[in-house]
Amino acid sequence: MMKQHEAVEQAMLANGGYATLGYLYQAAPKVLGSEWKTKTPFASIRRIVQEDPKFFKIRPGLWALASQREALTGKFPISAGPATKEAEEFGHGYYQGLLVEIGNLRGFQTFIPHQDKNRQFLSRKLSEITTLHQFPLFTYDNLLNRAKTIDVSWFNERLFPASFFEVEHSTDIQNSLLKFREFQDFRIKFHIVADALRRKEFEKKIAFTAFVPIKSLVQFWDYEKLSEFHSKVFESVAAEAALGV
Repeated sequence: MMKQHEAVEQAMLANGGYATLGYLYQAAPKVLGSEWKTKTPFASIRRIVQEDPKFFKIRPGLWALASQREALTGKFPISAGPATKEAEEFGHGYYQGLLVEIGNLRGFQTFIPHQDKNRQFLSRKLSEITTLHQFPLFTYDNLLNRAKTIDVSWFNERLFPASFFEVEHSTDIQNSLLKFREFQDFRIKFHIVADALRRKEFEKKIAFTAFVPIKSLVQFWDYEKLSEFHSKVFESVAAEAALGV
């Protein structure tokens, strides 16, 4: 009988030597020869990748096999050294991809800007995982042109925007807040996604008088929170599938 950590390893190998926790929640319990008698298989998977030296963390929510580190170095910027433009580009696409996958699983239609369609999300292009390739014409042209530049958009079944997300690695958060303010008359939830170290900067900017109309509508998600949400959504879907819901 295959041990649980071996099943996780096999699931990662089948995916190229790396995987998000969300992917592992779905794939590891299905590995042939593995047995998961525990009532908390997802917690077991988290513990395995976090504690077993066979695995290492690339980004929040993204893990890989230590035996594949050298091969993956040519695929992903996983060096512990100073941040590079390549690493920032990879990170931006990765977090956009997490947001798109969450939106898809929660039943929203998803869109990313046309200039980002060839940006990589792990082994795929972002355009391959979004559900919308034309932006819904929900308002006036001047606002549509503004909305089309937002990093990730979720639309409801009537193709009205439900949530807008801006991923901020190093650019000015204030610019995204100004963009959000243009849509204060719509029922949209706004999110700034950034490193936890930028929370104080966000809190300072959102307190400006100019942003009073949207202050209660804007949330700050750090990368860890986003990755946890991504994992939880996949966990819920995997649990429902197991129960036949």
